[in-house]
Amino acid sequence: MAEVVAQADRRSEGIVINDDWPGYSLDLFSYPAHYSGDLDSVIIPHGVIMDRTERLARNIMDDLGDHDIVVLCVLKGGYQFCADLVERIKALSRNSNRTIPMRVHFIRLRSYLNDQSTKDLHILGAEDLSFLAGKNVLIVEVSQPCFCCFLSVLQNGLIVYTLS
Repeated sequence: MAEVVAQADRRSEGIVINDDWPGYSLDLFSYPAHYSGDLDSVIIPHGVIMDRTERLARNIMDDLGDHDIVVLCVLKGGYQFCADLVERIKALSRNSNRTIPMRVHFIRLRSYLNDQSTKDLHILGAEDLSFLAGKNVLIVEVSQPCFCCFLSVLQNGLIVYTLS
């Protein structure tokens, strides 16, 4: 079994998987035949990811109360996670006495021109982000290749991009 570390503060909760952990045996899961031979193990089962996604949705609902939200999904990597997260928020809203009005917008970020990296970050799909002014904005981005999820609730339409 994986060594799991959870901290008391709900904002710091997380699942920590040590680098040397070999993962779960493939015998425990069903997976498409075309993956046979390409997989050695399952590191994080789909159910665990969906449970954590629901927990994030609950945290977002707790933080926002009854305030509107604009979800800004950064494509392409963030699409599926964003769709799952928005669906979890909608399901929680349907099953509670609170509703969070939501609008979802999609953008792409590009820091390359042809095959050369540039210092500038270009936003594709929303030439004018002024519509975010004064709004509660949830930016959903899934960074490749580490599949880290960057979630940030930014209030008052202030968006800060940090390039590393």
